Amino acid sequence: MNPVKEILCNKESGQSALYSVCTADPLVIRAAVRHAKKNDYILVIEATANQVNQYGGYTGMKPNDYVSMVRGIMDEEELHENRVILGGDHLGPLTWQNLSEDEAMARAEELVYAFTLAGFTKIHLDTSMRVASDDPGAPLDLRVCARRGARLANCVKKAYQELKAGNPDAVRPVLVIGSEVPVPGGSHEHEDSITPTDPEEFRRQYHVFREEFLTAGAPFEDVVAFVVQPGVEFGDDFVFQYNRNNASSLTEALKDYAPLVFEGHSTDYQTRTSLCRMTEDGIRILKVGPALTFALREALLLAEEIETLTVSDPYKRSGFRKALLNEMDADDKYWKKYYTGTQAEIDYKKLYSYSDRCRYYLPSKSVQSSINILLRNLDTIPAALVSQYFPRQYAKAMEGELSFDALSVILDRIGDWCDLYAAACGVKLNKKET
Repeated sequence: MNPVKEILCNKESGQSALYSVCTADPLVIRAAVRHAKKNDYILVIEATANQVNQYGGYTGMKPNDYVSMVRGIMDEEELHENRVILGGDHLGPLTWQNLSEDEAMARAEELVYAFTLAGFTKIHLDTSMRVASDDPGAPLDLRVCARRGARLANCVKKAYQELKAGNPDAVRPVLVIGSEVPVPGGSHEHEDSITPTDPEEFRRQYHVFREEFLTAGAPFEDVVAFVVQPGVEFGDDFVFQYNRNNASSLTEALKDYAPLVFEGHSTDYQTRTSLCRMTEDGIRILKVGPALTFALREALLLAEEIETLTVSDPYKRSGFRKALLNEMDADDKYWKKYYTGTQAEIDYKKLYSYSDRCRYYLPSKSVQSSINILLRNLDTIPAALVSQYFPRQYAKAMEGELSFDALSVILDRIGDWCDLYAAACGVKLNKKET
């Protein structure tokens, strides 16, 4: 049985939900892997279609490359491969919306096939967006969305059969579907409120998807989760926390479709209480991405402040902040449509917005070089400065749980967010290394 199904069927004790780290950043992945090893739970790591695809995505990685990168980190951290589930996020025509249906769906099929053959065993099929041949003035018809989803589900089935022919032990992928999918990476515009999916609309979506899957001979039995809007979202300057009362009619409707669960997107920046309530209410797959690179950026800027105090020669310092902003100024395509206001407001948002658009620039050579210099310069941080800038990590270091080097401190700072998500999934957190 796919481990996703095993965990979601566990209602007695221990881990009964999953959180998924949706990122291609190696430091964030390493932080999550360390956290999963320390606390002994199953972690999901997902690549999004615009990050990783058959053409390389914005990271330059194809599905096999991403798998190699994640497995390499796991090997270095000595985490067994059966402790991580690899997922594909928003697989569909997301990055080819400017093409006609025939072209966009043909590329989406290639994408899904490549992910499945590479060994991804949790597949989110996202056909919720219009393509160029759809009516731009009308919402995408639900049946069209479901029909396209069924088409991609058959691609997963075919690719898995090919994979299994060469590897009888290959794990059969599970599927996540839905038509009301939050925008990847958070809202593009400021929102004052957000309404959860109407329960009757969820029922309608479920039955239409099921009908289209059965008509196409697609494996609806592989569907483990449905994406809806439970009233959770974030954007440039806001975060909507989960409101159990507002979502109660929706989560109550889910009970009629057990063992199906909801997959919660845009759960970044939720509190521990909100996350726990979500998993208790059936939203038992939690997706997080920008909050973790947000934490990475926070930690790197804090570390750079320590660097200014410990490295007297400015020419030997990393210049991380400057390198990051230089890259953002040189190419504004990843942040311009997200950030508006005065120049001072935009300058602030480049580094501190919840949208965290600066994450797109972290892989650049100049930024990576600055990070490497920063880590070398801070191979040992004075304890008093760890206390000043990283108080949670200071407490762990003084207990002997953590080293005083920058890499360990930064990864553990990202792990503060992992604490919240793991706890919501039923994981008992270990306070000390064993």
